[in-house]
Amino acid sequence: MRGATHARWAAGAVAVALTATGCGGGDDGSSSGGGDSGAVLSSSWGDPQNPLEPANTNEVQGGKVLSMIFRGLKQYDPKTGEAEDMLAEKIETTDSQNFTITVKDGWTFSNGEKVTAKSFVDAWNYGAGLKNNQKNAYFFEYIQGYDKTHPDDGGKQTADTLSGLKVVDDRTFTVALTQKFSTFPDTLGYNAYAPLPQSFFTDHDAWLSKPVGNGPYAVDSYTKGSQLSVRKWDGYPGGDKAQNGGVDLKVYTDNNTAYTDLMAGNLDLVDDVPAAQLKNVKADLGNRYINTPAGIIQTLSFPFYDQAWNKPGSEKVREGLSRAIDREQITDTIFQKTRTPATDWTSPVLGEDGGYKKGLCGDACEYDADAAKQLIKEGGGLPGGQVKITYNADTGSHKQWVDAVCNSINNALDNDQACVGNPVGTFADYRNQITQRKMSGPFRAGWQMDYPLIQNFLQPLYYTNASSNDGKWSNTDFDKRVDEANAEEDTAKAVEKFQQAEEVVRDNMAAIPLWYQNGSAGYSERLSNVSLNPFSVPVYDRIKVS
Repeated sequence: MRGATHARWAAGAVAVALTATGCGGGDDGSSSGGGDSGAVLSSSWGDPQNPLEPANTNEVQGGKVLSMIFRGLKQYDPKTGEAEDMLAEKIETTDSQNFTITVKDGWTFSNGEKVTAKSFVDAWNYGAGLKNNQKNAYFFEYIQGYDKTHPDDGGKQTADTLSGLKVVDDRTFTVALTQKFSTFPDTLGYNAYAPLPQSFFTDHDAWLSKPVGNGPYAVDSYTKGSQLSVRKWDGYPGGDKAQNGGVDLKVYTDNNTAYTDLMAGNLDLVDDVPAAQLKNVKADLGNRYINTPAGIIQTLSFPFYDQAWNKPGSEKVREGLSRAIDREQITDTIFQKTRTPATDWTSPVLGEDGGYKKGLCGDACEYDADAAKQLIKEGGGLPGGQVKITYNADTGSHKQWVDAVCNSINNALDNDQACVGNPVGTFADYRNQITQRKMSGPFRAGWQMDYPLIQNFLQPLYYTNASSNDGKWSNTDFDKRVDEANAEEDTAKAVEKFQQAEEVVRDNMAAIPLWYQNGSAGYSERLSNVSLNPFSVPVYDRIKVS
């Protein structure tokens, strides 16, 4: 999750990485001149899995919208990823466990309601409540009283509010954590911590049909499966006011179709250039193509709730599959080097000081057909004699790379039926199958960082019962090392302890790291000042439309 000390080292590492390797169109976004401030642009999108509640969205498509219509205590700089104060006037602590937060004056929601300390406390209490079934409830677990609002032992919720949250006055509230957590303030730019208006609670259904936030855009309309439209909110009090009139997010179930529409002049922005077009995109778009490093890693996860993948020796099968994947060949041929073979479970954008450790995976991430066959044999063979890699077929060129991964595995194992792809039609359906624990074999589990800290690449994905631990892997040694790292106030020591936790992930092959992913986008001649932030999301409010 996200202490000012840690923010600076993590964000600095991101800034260095982006400066060193970033490329692509757009300018720095510092100018407010040019373009038509009332013109609307269109952008490709995929339907989110869940309603657009801040504490109920833990996937990219919904996150894009929340980042447009909400602003929290912190905001991540669109260039560096640094956690900067937004609605937080100050966040104070003397012990890294008890925090006093002062909210800036003058902020309102787009419906006119004032943003107060209570707006945050009510939102966090709602997010933490078991009965509200919020995907990101886990982000509140370090706040005292979480065990009563969200018991993890199957028990009933016995409190509606977190005892560690107290409203002091209209602009001040306090947060008491269960342990020292030096980076806690840096996490507060994540959408789960956004404030909510009282209308969210008084007429929840109406709010869900047309969410109300406090960001530079307000929702105009939303037709699920078709389009969500946001429009510039003229009353927005922040310094990052929208430089355009709004965005129409159009749902596509195939990003090749989106790219075709872009080339035909029917779409302004595609923020995921399909793999099939990477050979042509520079010729097609010239400097209107963006390819820049991002905090994204693609992995294969496993259903550890299925005994076939969680029995003694199964870690050898997982390592064998990892060794059967020729990452370099796939990233060169399928992705035209817009991906880099992964050698750990984080991202190079963190930098070495921030926790990235090149080569931590070791031989387990190196292609070796003989070693792959031997390891799988020692582990008892492939469960059922075959692996089916499940993925969503509507976005991300996943079919191409899954087929390539299966071809690599089949070639390495001398068995053309050892691996097959198992497509699911839409991202929403895919996520529903995952959350319902219906995976029977490896499945696509890419991760886009929420904030630029090594903790975010490890704890949400591998900690016992964590919000994005889709495979339900659990390891007490890993959990213990993460807890120790979170409590450590010294930057270097915290990173070292997180890396020790990452070694536990490696030794158990809790997931197979495939490659680090660049952010990619293409845009029409109508647009200028287009950029992607370190999270690979378009900085919509800075885009200018002619």
